[in-house]
Amino acid sequence: MPVPVRLARPADVPGVLALWNAARSPVAVTEDRAEDAERLIDLGALLVAEEDGRIAGALVAAWDGWRGNMYRLAVLPEARRRGIARALVDAGHEALRAKGARRVSALVADEEAEATALWAAVGYARDGQLARWVRNL
Repeated sequence: MPVPVRLARPADVPGVLALWNAARSPVAVTEDRAEDAERLIDLGALLVAEEDGRIAGALVAAWDGWRGNMYRLAVLPEARRRGIARALVDAGHEALRAKGARRVSALVADEEAEATALWAAVGYARDGQLARWVRNL
C-alpha cells in the first residue's frame, strides 16, 4: 500500500521536531526550532509522511528558483524499511517539478551508509566535483 505523503501543517510542528530528534544525524549541528519548521511550512517546502497517526517521516524539498534542493530526510528508526523515505523523495520530486525544477540536489552525510544507499537507490549520484562549505551566522 502506498505511503501517504502531504505538505506539513502548523499542527505537525511538534511531531516533526520529535521525529528530527529521534532520527537526528550525528553530523547535524544546528538546533531544530519550531519557528524554522513553521517557516518551511509557510514556504510549502516541508513534506511529511504519517503512520498510525504520527509523523513517521519528513523531507525538506525546497526550490530556490533555479534548482530543487532536498535535505533533512528523516524516518523514525522503528518505521524504516517500509517505503516511507522513497515515498517522501518521490513526492519531493513531484513538488519540485511542479515549481519548475529540472535538477535536484540532495544533502546527504557521506558516512551514513543507509542514507547514501537510499539516495543511490532513487537515482542520485554522488557529485565528486563540488564541496559543501558552511558557516554559522
